[in-house]
Amino acid sequence: MIGALCANPCVDRAVTIEKFTYGGMNRIQESREDGSGKGVNVALACAQLGMEAACIGFIATSRGELIINRLNNSGCQNEFVPTSGAVRVNTKVLDRSTGIITEINESGNAVTPAEIDCLMELVVRWATRCEYMVLTGSPPPGCPDDIYKNIILECRKAAPGCRMALDAEGVRFARGLEAKPFMVKPNRYELELLCGRELPAIQDIHEEAMKLIASGVELVLVSLGGDGAYVTDGNQAWCAPAPAVEVRSTVGAGDCMVAGMLLGLTQGWPMEEAFRFGMAAATSSVTTVGTQLIDVQAFKGFISQIEVRRVY
Repeated sequence: MIGALCANPCVDRAVTIEKFTYGGMNRIQESREDGSGKGVNVALACAQLGMEAACIGFIATSRGELIINRLNNSGCQNEFVPTSGAVRVNTKVLDRSTGIITEINESGNAVTPAEIDCLMELVVRWATRCEYMVLTGSPPPGCPDDIYKNIILECRKAAPGCRMALDAEGVRFARGLEAKPFMVKPNRYELELLCGRELPAIQDIHEEAMKLIASGVELVLVSLGGDGAYVTDGNQAWCAPAPAVEVRSTVGAGDCMVAGMLLGLTQGWPMEEAFRFGMAAATSSVTTVGTQLIDVQAFKGFISQIEVRRVY
């Protein structure tokens, strides 16, 4: 089973506008709302790819049913620590004339120390049932900077057979690295934020990835947006350019990349082939509307189109 922690789920509202006018009137042509969040996306994508998946985390009382219903309808197991307030809403605005997507995100409601303790117990309990546990996204206000580090350490003690994957940003990513997760999946910006410099070339990405390997991480997967992605286990490094497709939404693309990579790893494929699965899943994701994530038939077709090249 693949477990995914979503500590700060949301409702994603994806809207399409023909030509965005800053400071003026904009009429919505298409609109879609889905229960979402990075951990929700990972679990849903894993289920779409045929894996047994579960999503766990916090969930606010109001609008929480949108997330739970979506998970249930997709065959994802789920369990949440209830909190007060309403699930946050994140709005994605697609300007059709330029293809540019503007995001307007809410931060979510603060959680209490008692709720954080309940979440810790929940994650540890589910980790004993999982082959991989993915910790992803920004936790809600009230969570300490080392929450992911603490979760990884507690899960490792209780469930040593569960491999931990981390996809976070800023100080929570940096603190999480102290616990030496099995896999990390930063994007280029998150890796630049961590190392404090720009990373324009694959050589730059590779240098910083190897530092993560030296720190105890076993697998580094870096999403590079329109430039594709990079992966290394310290022995070999591979990159893959993004196929030329019509990008209809970038929501969940990185989460789908994680799901595709885990599909390959759980099936025993070598790293470069698992990477191909991850790229195919991400490519399928960007061709779908709003937050629909993976089209399985498209995913299967993209596998043969992904060009994986060894770079080191």
